[in-house]
Amino acid sequence: MISRAGLPRIFLRALTSTSLVRSSRITASEAAARLLDSFAGAAITRRHFIDPNQLQKLSLTLCRTAVGGHDITDEPPPMGTPLPPGHHLVYFTPNGTEAELGLDGSDKTFNPVSPFTRRMWAGDQVEERTRLLSAVPKKSKSTGEMVLVEVEREFWGPQGLALADKRSWVFRPEVTVHADSVAAQPRPLQIDEHLPTQIEDMAEADNSTPVRRLRWSPVGLFRFSALTFNGHKIHYNPDWTRTVEGHPGVVVHGPLNLINMLDYWRDIHGEQADLSDITYRAMAPIYAGEEYDIRTAGVEEVGDQQTYTILVEKQGNVCMKAEIGAMKR
Repeated sequence: MISRAGLPRIFLRALTSTSLVRSSRITASEAAARLLDSFAGAAITRRHFIDPNQLQKLSLTLCRTAVGGHDITDEPPPMGTPLPPGHHLVYFTPNGTEAELGLDGSDKTFNPVSPFTRRMWAGDQVEERTRLLSAVPKKSKSTGEMVLVEVEREFWGPQGLALADKRSWVFRPEVTVHADSVAAQPRPLQIDEHLPTQIEDMAEADNSTPVRRLRWSPVGLFRFSALTFNGHKIHYNPDWTRTVEGHPGVVVHGPLNLINMLDYWRDIHGEQADLSDITYRAMAPIYAGEEYDIRTAGVEEVGDQQTYTILVEKQGNVCMKAEIGAMKR
């Protein structure tokens, strides 16, 4: 059941990008202006039933066999079970046929015009309202022109606004896939990427907050792509990922790690506080088969308000960082 108590208002912000750049016929400034003209004053509204089956499938993909105190190994959770924070990401999945997707398999609803087309990352009826906030041209010495797009999604349930989701995407010039344009393959990862998905907590030597260690298999990533109806090839097609996008392996989804961070916070800190908001930023990719950690880097308290700094780290390097706001119980 979607409600302010069951699903707190969460503000999400992610910045992701891909790696290859090709020449373009129009500038990033022109692409941004055309996108703003297309969606000026418009909002896209969709309605969806928040059914328990999708929640069960996501939970099992996350290696969790209980939701809200209910064993969901064989049966989905009962009607009225609150949706855990972040789990809304497997609802309101993209519509459209395969022909309407981008060359890389991603949804094109808020894509700027070509060539800036490559984007990088129970029973209640809920309404999603999506609107374009901004489209801004950017340029850097290392990557060239790009378009930064900001979108806001609001989820309205029987009791009003349940959640607000703001996110940022970077769009870079599209690639033309033919024999002459295939990139040199990066050096393969020195890991066994086909080991099964692993999620386990590890005690710290100084008895501080536990660290959660994760490893995602291609099977686990494929299941999450299926749940979110995400056709982006970097998450399941190793040939495309290596030869076109220049990654050494299939990429762990940014939204999947957002859910992992929220689940970690809920398991470790959720008994002391009620989550109110989260701001996060994706900073570096993680690939199938790689081990990485989620940990609490600090907690700041001001009155009844607490702010938790949560990090996703791989070999000591920060791949994602989140600031989670919560109220003391």
